[in-house]
Amino acid sequence: MTTSSGPDRHRGVYGISVAADLVGMGVQNLRAYEARGLLEPDRTEGGTRRYSADDLDRLRRIGDLLDAGLNLAGIGMVLDLEDENSELRQQAEERADGSTPD
Repeated sequence: MTTSSGPDRHRGVYGISVAADLVGMGVQNLRAYEARGLLEPDRTEGGTRRYSADDLDRLRRIGDLLDAGLNLAGIGMVLDLEDENSELRQQAEERADGSTPD
C-alpha cells in the first residue's frame, strides 16, 4: 500500500550497494538472486539496478527462507507460490466487493 507521504513501493530507488546494506546481504548475493530469477529490480536507461521497497521485502524473505534451510531452487518455488496465493486472494476480494478484474 502506498501513502501520499511515502514513495511508491514498486518504484526502484535504491542502488545495489544501498539495497544490500539495508537488507544485510552482500552485493554478489543480490546479483545471484537476480540471476536465479528470484527478483527483478528496475533498471535505469544505462542498465544500473534500482531496488524498490517491495524488492527489499522480497530480499528479506529470501534471507528468512535461507535461514530456514531452503536452497535457492526451493526458495524460487516458495516465492512463486506466495505470489500466486496473493494474486488469488486479491481476485477473491475483488469478487467479494462486487468489482471485476480487468
